[in-house]
Amino acid sequence: MTATHFATRQHTVVDSPYGPLTLVATDGVLAGLYMVGQRHRPPQESFGTPDPRPFGPVTEQLDAYFAGELRTFDLPMTLAGTPFQRAVWAELNRIPYGETRSYGELADLLGNPSASRAVGLANGKNPIGIIVPCHRVIGASGGLTGYGGGLDRKQRLLAFESGRGADTPALF
Repeated sequence: MTATHFATRQHTVVDSPYGPLTLVATDGVLAGLYMVGQRHRPPQESFGTPDPRPFGPVTEQLDAYFAGELRTFDLPMTLAGTPFQRAVWAELNRIPYGETRSYGELADLLGNPSASRAVGLANGKNPIGIIVPCHRVIGASGGLTGYGGGLDRKQRLLAFESGRGADTPALF
């Protein structure tokens, strides 16, 4: 008889220039970063017990990122999704700080040029926003398209990373 493992979920809320961020850990590993009003945000009761302990390195790196001192996150993460979603999220992590890619470019990189809509859907379900930089994906024309955290946040994150908006006041 084998023992059944039940995942331990914990969460905490941290302040950011983009509003409060809810961090979620599964078995002590970052599994979610959600913004207030985010599309596809899981129900609050699924986040587990409040406990800031597993999030020390996450909050340190987020603070450094928001201070303009960190461009690449180096954190253990658990990304729960389909194999295609995880492949899209892995490509998101390859987009350099301050740069963007289109949904079509990501589809090409995944070897499926006709999958730009599917890439967009997977991008929208990214469970670890900001750290897995789904805000760096734009439309083929170069325009801003959907963002689970809202287009205003997407625009502000891109402006921040490009050096055009580091002093933009928080809207939330």
